[in-house]
Amino acid sequence: MHWSEHSIWWHVHPLSFTGAEREALPPTAPSIPRLARLTPWLDYLVDLGCNGLALGPVFASETHGYDTVDHFRIDSRLGKEADLLHLLEQAHARGVRVLLDGVFHHVGRGFPALPELAAHEPDGRARVFEGHEHLVALNHASPQVADYVTRVLIHWLDRGIAGWRLDAAYAVPLPFWRTVTSRVRDRHPDAWLTGEVIHGDYTGYVTEGGLDSVTQYELWKAIWSSLNDHNFHELAWALTRHNSLLNTFTPQTFIGNHDVTRLASRLDDTRHLEHALVVLLTTGGVPSIYAGDEQAFRGIKEEREGGDDEIRPPFPAHPTDLAPYGEDHHRLHQHLIGLRRRNPWLARAHTTVTALTNETLTYTATHADHHLAITLSLADHPTRAALPATNWQLAAGTGTLTTTEAELPPHGWLICTPRD
Repeated sequence: MHWSEHSIWWHVHPLSFTGAEREALPPTAPSIPRLARLTPWLDYLVDLGCNGLALGPVFASETHGYDTVDHFRIDSRLGKEADLLHLLEQAHARGVRVLLDGVFHHVGRGFPALPELAAHEPDGRARVFEGHEHLVALNHASPQVADYVTRVLIHWLDRGIAGWRLDAAYAVPLPFWRTVTSRVRDRHPDAWLTGEVIHGDYTGYVTEGGLDSVTQYELWKAIWSSLNDHNFHELAWALTRHNSLLNTFTPQTFIGNHDVTRLASRLDDTRHLEHALVVLLTTGGVPSIYAGDEQAFRGIKEEREGGDDEIRPPFPAHPTDLAPYGEDHHRLHQHLIGLRRRNPWLARAHTTVTALTNETLTYTATHADHHLAITLSLADHPTRAALPATNWQLAAGTGTLTTTEAELPPHGWLICTPRD
Protein backbone atom coordinates (compact mmCIF):
# COMPACT_ATOMS: atom_id res chain seq x y z
CA MET A 1 0.00 0.00 0.00
CA HIS A 2 1.13 3.55 -0.72
CA TRP A 3 1.73 5.58 2.43
CA SER A 4 -1.28 7.78 1.59
CA GLU A 5 -3.62 4.87 2.26
CA HIS A 6 -2.51 4.91 5.90
CA SER A 7 -3.24 8.64 6.12
CA ILE A 8 -5.99 10.48 7.94
CA TRP A 9 -5.68 14.20 7.32
CA TRP A 10 -6.56 17.12 9.58
CA HIS A 11 -7.39 19.94 7.20
CA VAL A 12 -6.64 23.57 8.13
CA HIS A 13 -7.11 26.89 6.31
CA PRO A 14 -4.03 28.65 7.76
CA LEU A 15 -4.89 32.30 7.06
CA SER A 16 -8.24 32.13 8.83
CA PHE A 17 -7.16 29.56 11.44
CA THR A 18 -4.41 31.90 12.66
CA GLY A 19 -6.56 35.04 12.52
CA ALA A 20 -4.67 36.72 9.68
CA GLU A 21 -5.83 39.96 8.11
CA ARG A 22 -8.30 39.71 5.23
CA GLU A 23 -5.93 41.42 2.79
CA ALA A 24 -2.20 41.11 2.12
CA LEU A 25 0.21 43.18 4.18
CA PRO A 26 1.88 46.18 2.50
CA PRO A 27 5.13 45.23 0.72
CA THR A 28 7.24 47.08 3.31
CA ALA A 29 5.49 45.58 6.35
CA PRO A 30 7.40 42.96 8.36
CA SER A 31 6.15 39.40 8.15
CA ILE A 32 4.14 37.94 11.04
CA PRO A 33 5.16 34.36 11.96
CA ARG A 34 1.62 33.06 12.39
CA LEU A 35 2.49 29.58 11.10
CA ALA A 36 4.07 29.06 14.52
CA ARG A 37 0.55 29.13 15.94
CA LEU A 38 -0.06 25.75 14.33
CA THR A 39 2.69 24.03 16.30
CA PRO A 40 0.64 23.63 19.54
CA TRP A 41 -2.06 21.96 17.46
CA LEU A 42 0.20 19.19 16.16
CA ASP A 43 -0.15 17.20 19.38
CA TYR A 44 -3.91 17.76 19.23
CA LEU A 45 -3.90 16.38 15.68
CA VAL A 46 -2.00 13.28 16.79
CA ASP A 47 -4.20 12.84 19.87
CA LEU A 48 -7.23 12.95 17.58
CA GLY A 49 -5.73 10.01 15.70
CA CYS A 50 -4.69 11.81 12.52
CA ASN A 51 -1.24 11.54 10.98
CA GLY A 52 -1.39 14.18 8.26
CA LEU A 53 -1.73 17.97 8.24
CA ALA A 54 -3.41 19.25 5.07
CA LEU A 55 -2.70 22.97 4.85
CA GLY A 56 -4.75 25.39 2.81
CA PRO A 57 -2.89 28.10 0.87
CA VAL A 58 0.27 29.44 2.50
CA PHE A 59 1.74 31.34 -0.47
CA ALA A 60 1.77 35.08 -1.05
CA SER A 61 -1.70 36.15 -2.12
CA GLU A 62 -3.92 39.19 -2.30
CA THR A 63 -6.73 38.10 0.05
CA HIS A 64 -7.98 34.59 0.93
CA GLY A 65 -5.02 32.61 -0.39
CA TYR A 66 -6.59 31.39 -3.63
CA ASP A 67 -5.48 34.53 -5.46
CA THR A 68 -1.78 33.68 -5.39
CA VAL A 69 0.82 36.19 -6.54
CA ASP A 70 3.99 34.20 -5.74
CA HIS A 71 4.09 30.41 -5.29
CA PHE A 72 7.71 30.52 -4.13
CA ARG A 73 7.10 32.91 -1.22
CA ILE A 74 5.18 32.36 2.02
CA ASP A 75 2.44 34.91 2.61
CA SER A 76 3.86 37.55 4.95
CA ARG A 77 0.71 37.29 7.06
CA LEU A 78 1.90 33.78 7.93
CA GLY A 79 5.66 34.34 8.09
CA LYS A 80 8.61 33.32 5.96
CA GLU A 81 9.93 30.13 4.43
CA ALA A 82 11.84 29.40 7.63
CA ASP A 83 8.54 29.35 9.53
CA LEU A 84 7.09 26.76 7.18
CA LEU A 85 10.24 24.66 7.36
CA HIS A 86 10.10 24.79 11.16
CA LEU A 87 6.48 23.62 11.06
CA LEU A 88 7.50 20.77 8.76
CA GLU A 89 10.28 19.82 11.16
CA GLN A 90 7.89 19.81 14.12
CA ALA A 91 5.33 17.78 12.19
CA HIS A 92 7.85 15.21 11.01
CA ALA A 93 9.12 14.78 14.57
CA ARG A 94 5.60 13.58 15.44
CA GLY A 95 5.27 11.31 12.42
CA VAL A 96 2.92 13.77 10.68
CA ARG A 97 3.14 14.37 6.94
CA VAL A 98 2.23 17.77 5.49
CA LEU A 99 0.20 18.45 2.35
CA LEU A 100 0.25 21.86 0.63
CA ASP A 101 -2.54 23.47 -1.39
CA GLY A 102 -1.54 24.65 -4.86
CA VAL A 103 -3.69 26.97 -6.96
CA PHE A 104 -2.63 26.51 -10.58
CA HIS A 105 -5.76 27.12 -12.56
CA HIS A 106 -5.71 30.84 -11.83
CA VAL A 107 -3.73 33.52 -10.02
CA GLY A 108 -4.37 36.96 -8.55
CA ARG A 109 -4.15 40.00 -10.79
CA GLY A 110 -0.94 41.01 -9.03
CA PHE A 111 0.89 37.90 -10.28
CA PRO A 112 4.08 39.33 -11.87
CA ALA A 113 4.27 36.99 -14.87
CA LEU A 114 0.59 37.37 -15.71
CA PRO A 115 1.11 39.05 -19.12
CA GLU A 116 3.12 36.07 -20.36
CA LEU A 117 1.13 33.25 -18.72
CA ALA A 118 -2.52 34.35 -18.72
CA ALA A 119 -5.25 32.83 -20.86
CA HIS A 120 -7.33 35.17 -23.02
CA GLU A 121 -10.78 35.20 -24.56
CA PRO A 122 -11.11 35.60 -28.38
CA ASP A 123 -11.63 39.35 -27.87
CA GLY A 124 -8.33 39.62 -26.02
CA ARG A 125 -9.76 39.99 -22.50
CA ALA A 126 -8.10 37.98 -19.77
CA ARG A 127 -10.07 34.83 -18.96
CA VAL A 128 -11.24 34.68 -15.34
CA PHE A 129 -12.23 31.88 -12.97
CA GLU A 130 -15.99 31.29 -12.68
CA GLY A 131 -16.85 34.97 -12.93
CA HIS A 132 -14.36 36.19 -10.31
CA GLU A 133 -12.74 39.17 -12.00
CA HIS A 134 -9.76 39.20 -9.63
CA LEU A 135 -8.87 35.54 -10.43
CA VAL A 136 -7.18 35.32 -13.83
CA ALA A 137 -6.92 31.94 -15.54
CA LEU A 138 -3.54 30.67 -16.67
CA ASN A 139 -2.95 29.50 -20.23
CA HIS A 140 -2.59 25.74 -19.81
CA ALA A 141 -1.73 25.30 -23.46
CA SER A 142 1.51 27.22 -22.87
CA PRO A 143 4.66 25.18 -22.18
CA GLN A 144 5.79 28.05 -19.93
CA VAL A 145 2.85 27.44 -17.59
CA ALA A 146 3.62 23.72 -17.38
CA ASP A 147 7.27 24.54 -16.66
CA TYR A 148 6.28 27.02 -13.96
CA VAL A 149 3.85 24.68 -12.18
CA THR A 150 6.37 21.83 -12.31
CA ARG A 151 9.04 24.03 -10.72
CA VAL A 152 6.68 25.04 -7.92
CA LEU A 153 5.62 21.49 -7.08
CA ILE A 154 9.17 20.18 -7.04
CA HIS A 155 10.50 23.19 -5.10
CA TRP A 156 8.34 22.46 -2.06
CA LEU A 157 8.55 18.68 -2.36
CA ASP A 158 12.33 19.12 -2.21
CA ARG A 159 11.80 20.95 1.09
CA GLY A 160 9.95 18.10 2.72
CA ILE A 161 6.25 18.25 2.03
CA ALA A 162 4.56 14.93 1.26
CA GLY A 163 2.29 16.00 -1.55
CA TRP A 164 -0.16 18.48 -3.00
CA ARG A 165 -3.85 19.26 -3.10
CA LEU A 166 -4.39 20.78 -6.55
CA ASP A 167 -7.11 23.42 -6.35
CA ALA A 168 -9.76 23.60 -9.08
CA ALA A 169 -8.17 20.62 -10.81
CA TYR A 170 -11.48 20.04 -12.61
CA ALA A 171 -10.99 23.28 -14.58
CA VAL A 172 -7.53 22.34 -15.91
CA PRO A 173 -7.09 20.20 -19.06
CA LEU A 174 -6.08 16.60 -18.38
CA PRO A 175 -3.08 16.67 -20.77
CA PHE A 176 -1.66 19.55 -18.75
CA TRP A 177 -1.87 17.52 -15.54
CA ARG A 178 -0.29 14.52 -17.26
CA THR A 179 2.67 16.63 -18.39
CA VAL A 180 3.23 18.12 -14.95
CA THR A 181 2.64 14.98 -12.88
CA SER A 182 4.98 12.92 -15.06
CA ARG A 183 7.78 15.41 -14.53
CA VAL A 184 7.15 15.60 -10.80
CA ARG A 185 7.19 11.83 -10.41
CA ASP A 186 10.56 11.61 -12.11
CA ARG A 187 11.97 13.42 -9.07
CA HIS A 188 9.45 12.53 -6.34
CA PRO A 189 7.85 9.18 -7.22
CA ASP A 190 6.35 8.82 -3.72
CA ALA A 191 4.56 12.19 -3.66
CA TRP A 192 0.76 12.10 -3.27
CA LEU A 193 -1.11 14.36 -5.70
CA THR A 194 -4.83 14.83 -5.11
CA GLY A 195 -7.08 17.11 -7.13
CA GLU A 196 -10.13 19.13 -6.23
CA VAL A 197 -12.75 17.66 -8.55
CA ILE A 198 -16.36 18.59 -7.78
CA HIS A 199 -17.99 16.98 -10.82
CA GLY A 200 -17.02 15.16 -13.97
CA ASP A 201 -15.12 11.98 -14.78
CA TYR A 202 -13.30 11.35 -11.49
CA THR A 203 -11.41 8.36 -12.85
CA GLY A 204 -10.12 10.31 -15.85
CA TYR A 205 -8.13 12.66 -13.63
CA VAL A 206 -6.19 9.60 -12.45
CA THR A 207 -5.92 7.53 -15.62
CA GLU A 208 -5.46 10.44 -18.04
CA GLY A 209 -4.27 13.28 -15.80
CA GLY A 210 -1.82 11.30 -13.71
CA LEU A 211 -3.20 12.34 -10.30
CA ASP A 212 -3.31 9.86 -7.43
CA SER A 213 -6.71 10.85 -6.11
CA VAL A 214 -9.57 13.34 -6.30
CA THR A 215 -12.05 14.75 -3.80
CA GLN A 216 -15.14 12.55 -3.51
CA TYR A 217 -17.90 15.16 -3.61
CA GLU A 218 -20.49 12.63 -4.78
CA LEU A 219 -20.17 10.64 -1.56
CA TRP A 220 -20.07 13.81 0.56
CA LYS A 221 -23.36 14.98 -0.92
CA ALA A 222 -25.03 11.59 -0.59
CA ILE A 223 -24.07 11.28 3.08
CA TRP A 224 -25.68 14.49 4.31
CA SER A 225 -28.54 14.44 1.83
CA SER A 226 -29.60 10.88 2.69
CA LEU A 227 -29.48 11.69 6.39
CA ASN A 228 -31.61 14.81 5.98
CA ASP A 229 -34.14 13.16 3.67
CA HIS A 230 -34.27 9.84 5.57
CA ASN A 231 -33.45 8.23 2.25
CA PHE A 232 -30.70 5.65 2.60
CA HIS A 233 -31.39 4.53 -0.98
CA GLU A 234 -29.43 7.59 -2.13
CA LEU A 235 -26.45 6.64 0.02
CA ALA A 236 -26.63 3.00 -1.11
CA TRP A 237 -26.43 4.12 -4.74
CA ALA A 238 -23.48 6.41 -3.97
CA LEU A 239 -21.65 3.58 -2.21
CA THR A 240 -22.03 1.41 -5.32
CA ARG A 241 -20.60 4.23 -7.42
CA HIS A 242 -17.81 4.64 -4.84
CA ASN A 243 -16.91 0.96 -5.30
CA SER A 244 -16.40 1.55 -9.01
CA LEU A 245 -13.94 4.36 -8.28
CA LEU A 246 -12.04 2.17 -5.82
CA ASN A 247 -11.41 -0.28 -8.64
CA THR A 248 -9.07 2.35 -10.15
CA PHE A 249 -7.86 4.61 -7.30
CA THR A 250 -8.40 5.55 -3.67
CA PRO A 251 -10.56 8.72 -3.47
CA GLN A 252 -10.05 11.48 -0.94
CA THR A 253 -13.15 11.31 1.25
CA PHE A 254 -14.57 13.95 3.58
CA ILE A 255 -17.73 15.19 5.28
CA GLY A 256 -16.51 18.78 5.61
CA ASN A 257 -13.98 21.17 4.12
CA HIS A 258 -13.16 24.87 3.83
CA ASP A 259 -15.59 25.43 0.94
CA VAL A 260 -18.87 24.01 2.27
CA THR A 261 -21.34 24.63 5.09
CA ARG A 262 -20.29 22.86 8.28
CA LEU A 263 -21.98 19.49 8.69
CA ALA A 264 -23.40 20.44 12.10
CA SER A 265 -25.24 23.29 10.35
CA ARG A 266 -26.08 21.28 7.23
CA LEU A 267 -27.82 18.41 9.03
CA ASP A 268 -31.42 18.83 10.15
CA ASP A 269 -30.77 16.55 13.15
CA THR A 270 -27.35 16.80 14.78
CA ARG A 271 -27.73 13.27 16.17
CA HIS A 272 -26.85 12.22 12.64
CA LEU A 273 -23.37 13.71 12.89
CA GLU A 274 -22.44 10.32 14.31
CA HIS A 275 -23.88 8.45 11.34
CA ALA A 276 -21.98 10.63 8.88
CA LEU A 277 -18.71 10.02 10.69
CA VAL A 278 -19.34 6.27 10.81
CA VAL A 279 -19.82 6.21 7.03
CA LEU A 280 -16.69 8.29 6.43
CA LEU A 281 -14.48 6.07 8.55
CA THR A 282 -15.84 2.66 7.45
CA THR A 283 -15.72 3.16 3.69
CA GLY A 284 -12.79 3.03 1.30
CA GLY A 285 -10.78 6.18 0.72
CA VAL A 286 -8.24 8.56 2.21
CA PRO A 287 -10.30 10.49 4.80
CA SER A 288 -9.80 14.06 5.91
CA ILE A 289 -11.30 15.90 8.89
CA TYR A 290 -11.84 19.64 8.49
CA ALA A 291 -10.51 21.39 11.60
CA GLY A 292 -13.38 22.13 13.95
CA ASP A 293 -15.71 19.46 12.60
CA GLU A 294 -14.37 17.12 15.28
CA GLN A 295 -15.73 19.67 17.79
CA ALA A 296 -19.10 19.92 15.97
CA PHE A 297 -18.39 23.51 14.93
CA ARG A 298 -21.25 25.23 13.14
CA GLY A 299 -20.99 27.60 10.18
CA ILE A 300 -22.92 28.41 7.04
CA LYS A 301 -21.25 29.26 3.74
CA GLU A 302 -22.86 32.19 1.93
CA GLU A 303 -22.32 33.33 -1.66
CA ARG A 304 -21.22 36.89 -0.87
CA GLU A 305 -18.10 38.83 0.05
CA GLY A 306 -16.94 37.38 3.36
CA GLY A 307 -19.32 34.45 2.93
CA ASP A 308 -16.65 31.96 4.07
CA ASP A 309 -16.09 33.63 7.45
CA GLU A 310 -18.41 31.32 9.42
CA ILE A 311 -16.86 28.16 8.04
CA ARG A 312 -13.27 29.48 8.42
CA PRO A 313 -13.14 30.94 11.94
CA PRO A 314 -9.96 31.81 13.84
CA PHE A 315 -8.93 29.15 16.35
CA PRO A 316 -7.66 29.80 19.88
CA ALA A 317 -3.94 29.89 20.56
CA HIS A 318 -3.96 26.44 22.16
CA PRO A 319 -6.31 23.42 22.08
CA THR A 320 -6.91 23.77 25.83
CA ASP A 321 -8.69 27.04 25.04
CA LEU A 322 -11.43 25.29 23.06
CA ALA A 323 -14.93 25.52 24.51
CA PRO A 324 -16.05 22.24 26.12
CA TYR A 325 -19.27 21.85 24.13
CA GLY A 326 -17.78 19.65 21.42
CA GLU A 327 -15.94 17.23 23.68
CA ASP A 328 -18.37 14.33 23.18
CA HIS A 329 -18.03 14.58 19.41
CA HIS A 330 -14.26 14.91 19.77
CA ARG A 331 -14.13 11.66 21.76
CA LEU A 332 -16.24 9.92 19.13
CA HIS A 333 -13.75 11.03 16.48
CA GLN A 334 -10.91 9.63 18.55
CA HIS A 335 -12.73 6.32 18.98
CA LEU A 336 -13.66 5.86 15.32
CA ILE A 337 -10.36 7.16 13.93
CA GLY A 338 -8.65 4.69 16.26
CA LEU A 339 -10.75 1.89 14.79
CA ARG A 340 -9.80 3.08 11.30
CA ARG A 341 -6.10 3.17 12.16
CA ARG A 342 -6.29 -0.37 13.53
CA ASN A 343 -7.87 -1.49 10.26
CA PRO A 344 -5.82 0.25 7.54
CA TRP A 345 -7.22 -2.14 4.94
CA LEU A 346 -10.37 0.02 5.05
CA ALA A 347 -8.67 2.45 2.65
CA ARG A 348 -9.35 -0.06 -0.14
CA ALA A 349 -12.52 -1.62 1.25
CA HIS A 350 -15.50 -2.19 -0.99
CA THR A 351 -19.01 -1.81 0.40
CA THR A 352 -21.85 -4.30 0.03
CA VAL A 353 -25.33 -3.27 1.13
CA THR A 354 -27.07 -6.23 2.79
CA ALA A 355 -30.25 -4.61 4.14
CA LEU A 356 -31.90 -1.35 3.10
CA THR A 357 -34.98 0.72 3.85
CA ASN A 358 -35.48 4.48 3.79
CA GLU A 359 -34.39 4.73 7.43
CA THR A 360 -32.13 1.71 7.97
CA LEU A 361 -28.97 0.62 6.24
CA THR A 362 -26.72 -2.36 6.84
CA TYR A 363 -23.54 -2.87 4.85
CA THR A 364 -20.26 -4.73 5.00
CA ALA A 365 -16.85 -3.24 4.31
CA THR A 366 -14.56 -5.87 2.80
CA HIS A 367 -11.02 -6.12 1.49
CA ALA A 368 -9.32 -9.47 0.90
CA ASP A 369 -10.14 -11.52 4.02
CA HIS A 370 -10.95 -8.51 6.21
CA HIS A 371 -14.53 -7.53 7.09
CA LEU A 372 -16.63 -5.09 9.11
CA ALA A 373 -20.40 -4.94 9.40
CA ILE A 374 -22.10 -1.60 9.90
CA THR A 375 -25.74 -0.82 10.57
CA LEU A 376 -27.39 2.59 10.86
CA SER A 377 -30.89 3.70 11.83
CA LEU A 378 -32.59 7.06 11.42
CA ALA A 379 -35.87 5.85 12.90
CA ASP A 380 -37.50 7.48 15.93
CA HIS A 381 -38.17 4.03 17.40
CA PRO A 382 -35.99 1.01 18.25
CA THR A 383 -35.17 -1.19 15.28
CA ARG A 384 -33.59 -4.53 14.53
CA ALA A 385 -31.26 -5.26 11.65
CA ALA A 386 -30.15 -8.68 10.45
CA LEU A 387 -26.41 -9.04 10.01
CA PRO A 388 -24.60 -11.15 7.38
CA ALA A 389 -23.93 -14.73 8.41
CA THR A 390 -20.71 -14.32 10.39
CA ASN A 391 -19.87 -14.57 14.06
CA TRP A 392 -19.67 -10.85 14.91
CA GLN A 393 -18.57 -8.93 17.95
CA LEU A 394 -19.36 -5.32 18.81
CA ALA A 395 -16.60 -2.81 18.03
CA ALA A 396 -18.44 0.48 18.50
CA GLY A 397 -21.92 1.87 18.61
CA THR A 398 -25.03 2.79 20.53
CA GLY A 399 -26.94 -0.50 20.32
CA THR A 400 -26.50 -4.13 21.25
CA LEU A 401 -25.59 -7.24 19.32
CA THR A 402 -27.14 -10.72 19.42
CA THR A 403 -26.04 -13.76 17.50
CA THR A 404 -27.79 -12.86 14.27
CA GLU A 405 -28.90 -9.24 14.49
CA ALA A 406 -28.27 -5.76 15.81
CA GLU A 407 -30.72 -4.07 18.14
CA LEU A 408 -30.61 -0.31 17.71
CA PRO A 409 -32.12 2.46 19.81
CA PRO A 410 -33.74 5.41 18.03
CA HIS A 411 -31.15 6.96 15.70
CA GLY A 412 -28.64 4.28 16.63
CA TRP A 413 -25.68 2.68 14.88
CA LEU A 414 -23.29 -0.25 15.29
CA ILE A 415 -19.92 -1.32 13.91
CA CYS A 416 -19.13 -5.02 14.24
CA THR A 417 -15.95 -7.01 13.67
CA PRO A 418 -15.59 -10.78 13.18
CA ARG A 419 -14.74 -12.74 16.28
CA ASP A 420 -11.24 -14.17 16.31
